[in-house]
Amino acid sequence: MRTWVCVSGQRVEIVLPFLSKCRADSGRCCQTCTPMSWDDFYSKHLPSLGFRDISRVTEKDTRFRGWLVRRVCALLAVCSWEVPADTPGDLAARVCRSRRVRDVAPARGLREDDGWGRRWKGKVLELLGDIQGPLSLLMLRICHWALLKLLSRLFLSVQLHRGQLEMVLRAASTPHVPLVFLSTHKSQLDGPLLSFVLFSQGLGVPRVTVGAQGCSPRLRSLLRRLGGIFLPSRMEQTPSDPEDALPGAVLAAYMEEVLRSRQPLLIFLEEPAVPLHLSASARRWLALVLRAVRAGAVPDVLLVPVGIGYDVVPGGSQPEGARGAQPLSIGACLWAAFRALRRNLGCVRVDFAQPFSLQEFVAKSHVRHAGKPEEPLLLLPTILGTWPSQLDAGNTEVWAPGPTTATGLEAPEEVLVTSLGLHSLSDSMSCSAIMSVGITSALLLHKYREGVFLSRLMRDFAWLLEEILLRQHDVGFSGQLRVLVQHSLILLRARLSLYHLSPLGDILVVPKASAETWMELGQHSAAILPVFASEAVGACAIRALLAEMLPFLEPPTSASSIIFSQDELHRKTLELLRLLPPTLLGLRPCQPLDCWSEDIVDKLVLCGLLEPEEAEGEHWVCDTAPRPFSRRQPWPRMDFSDSESEDEAPACRCFKLGEPQGSPLFLLFLCRLLSPALRTYAGAVAFLEQSRWPQPEAAYVEELLQFLAKEGSELPNGSLALSSLQTFKEMGVLEEVGGPPGPLLHLAQPFRSSASRERLEAFIQQFIQP
Repeated sequence: MRTWVCVSGQRVEIVLPFLSKCRADSGRCCQTCTPMSWDDFYSKHLPSLGFRDISRVTEKDTRFRGWLVRRVCALLAVCSWEVPADTPGDLAARVCRSRRVRDVAPARGLREDDGWGRRWKGKVLELLGDIQGPLSLLMLRICHWALLKLLSRLFLSVQLHRGQLEMVLRAASTPHVPLVFLSTHKSQLDGPLLSFVLFSQGLGVPRVTVGAQGCSPRLRSLLRRLGGIFLPSRMEQTPSDPEDALPGAVLAAYMEEVLRSRQPLLIFLEEPAVPLHLSASARRWLALVLRAVRAGAVPDVLLVPVGIGYDVVPGGSQPEGARGAQPLSIGACLWAAFRALRRNLGCVRVDFAQPFSLQEFVAKSHVRHAGKPEEPLLLLPTILGTWPSQLDAGNTEVWAPGPTTATGLEAPEEVLVTSLGLHSLSDSMSCSAIMSVGITSALLLHKYREGVFLSRLMRDFAWLLEEILLRQHDVGFSGQLRVLVQHSLILLRARLSLYHLSPLGDILVVPKASAETWMELGQHSAAILPVFASEAVGACAIRALLAEMLPFLEPPTSASSIIFSQDELHRKTLELLRLLPPTLLGLRPCQPLDCWSEDIVDKLVLCGLLEPEEAEGEHWVCDTAPRPFSRRQPWPRMDFSDSESEDEAPACRCFKLGEPQGSPLFLLFLCRLLSPALRTYAGAVAFLEQSRWPQPEAAYVEELLQFLAKEGSELPNGSLALSSLQTFKEMGVLEEVGGPPGPLLHLAQPFRSSASRERLEAFIQQFIQP
């Protein structure tokens, strides 16, 4: 193991694992935002504790032994699970007496000895009943026993890392500090699955927040008895109505009581239909937690990012418009479970990242944002040629909050909530294990669309697996290489054609050429992009530079003979980083973009895609920062005499293209990882000319998806369409203007001309690899 200091000043440990002998140590908290939490609840021996399949319950999980126990061990195990923390019996009285409720109550409502006071208390109790319900232990155990049986039939295994579990149990033993789990959201099964995981492992019955998915009254009532909590109906319908503050006060008072009782709280950061975007409901729940801590309800809160990795996401192959279109009911849930039982879903892996302190995150955020410029650096002047690109302006971050989410917080607090949500979403994505189906899908989608022999696919599977482990990401599988590849091909068999070639003794794997095939392979391989995001951005920057220079070179010139300067790479990388949102790339929002850009160049050198080039007869005169890829000190040949001016800039570093050993066409593979997102952005630019202005945001997104489906050969991705909308609003391409019917989108004045739109489309097209 080697330790080096990167450009951003963080301690980075590089582990070179031997395949199948070393698990990646992923999921550590951020050193920039929570340096004091870096060593808390963590020990070096935790990654080596192994895994357990929590869907397989045996007599060892009970206090009894014998033949009959082996037959009913699941029921006995569920009945033995304890509930360490529960809702206080006088919850309603506490909420009515809370300061938040009394502040919004009229003077007459504070007296309970008259009719007005009783009616006011009745409103409070009605709202409290709409938010939550008392836990039914009998119903809880019956449903979890049924869920245990369902999980054992849906999945081959439900893997949980013992070291991660021990780390969370240590955090749960902290006195007077509750746990809040912040999870990604890939399927409607995530809520029951995580509730089962926490309950079965001794962490208690979590209070699970329910997002924007509508539920029938009967299902809503059942979920409340099992630990689900909802936003009040009036807040969902009119979240920004200032005249009715009672629902918000009751919800805030209830959140304080949940945290005081140390019940674990589970918040989903995104919606299954729109991944990689911090949902409005997640912002609201995070704001409530932040308010409770600032009000002194609890001294602190430990936040635990959670990642879920599926071989095949339950219900994930449905078109995005069909998911979440109708309210869920008990019958619909049972029918969905019956349909899922008819399909092989493979394995699932649940990962917990290192817990970190909310108080520490808030304190560091105030210090970090104290000197931050108010206006982000926009790409608009660079694209239109009205403002020269400035490399020294890269310190400005582009992670601004989205549209007003009506959390009731002031602007600085809204920025803090957004930063916390995006940071936690990035941590959840980074700790999620990569599944075998994801690796196979990425190879078939981005490298072998025309087909590949099984022997070649196995070699590339082993190569990509090693690259993932080298980047400190864990995988959710183990076993022989041939068995793993065959397992993934079986799960993808509906989208593949397999041909056995007897003379060659090999199998030809050919993806079916259909939009549904590319959509499903894209969904399975989505987890690969955050692993290679830095290298993919750098590869697209190299591709853009090559596109600029090749027309001016002689035809025999090869790409490997072209020299790139560090400033050119830095400039192109920054342009692409400013274009794409950080959640799409899995980047933490606490680091400035220029640091990411310099780290990207270092990673390209480390993986062999760039080779340092030194002109003949000259020596490098670079900065003296430690370089991870250099064994020699950078200063032995430098002249430290006073003969030269101190203001003289050091010579620029230069690089040429390299070919990593054992990974041919790695540059093209990295470029194609970002091609779906960039093609969506380019399609959104073409849509600007055909759209009607002004129009509401929802109508714009719907028409954009229809346009992309008509113009492209693949089904459109709603999440990428929303990302393009967010980017265009931040760049100034689209303007949001309020009106009587609501906010409307207007096309900005510079882009009403076709020449400006062509410049924007050309700017995006330069990064796209066909």
